[in-house]
Amino acid sequence: DKQVVQPVVSVYPAASRAQLEEKSSLLCVASAMFPPLVQISWKKQKGSGPLQDAHPAKAKRQELRESGCRASILTIPLREYNTYKYLCSVQHQGGTVNAQTEIGNEGLVSAFSSDSASCGDDGLLTLLYTVLILKSLVYCCGLSLLRIFRNNKSSIH
Repeated sequence: DKQVVQPVVSVYPAASRAQLEEKSSLLCVASAMFPPLVQISWKKQKGSGPLQDAHPAKAKRQELRESGCRASILTIPLREYNTYKYLCSVQHQGGTVNAQTEIGNEGLVSAFSSDSASCGDDGLLTLLYTVLILKSLVYCCGLSLLRIFRNNKSSIH
């Protein structure tokens, strides 16, 4: 009985431990749509050149789903982060909605297609940043254990 409502799509630079590995992440959030079925894809553009697929060999994608909200995280090499504009394209029954990043003098800034995204009580964003923080903690603990193991092994010899 409900009418089709196009999603609100926003792109954000996502903070993560990937920056330590010469990588960076972008977060695309689609929300406030009905029905809640969407397909998210990423494209990149250099200057005023043609749009290209963000190749999975160089870029990793991860999707998160929550009631009424979908998100996609694109992890890309840091050298490409400031070279390309990235476009998040959301295909929906009501049509396709795009949001893209813009490069400014200070590096990447986000651009929104419309109002800022909302996923209920910001549950999806809270979940996303919690997962990113936990991944960072696990990474740091792993590095610490590796260092301790190496130091102990060196003192034995």
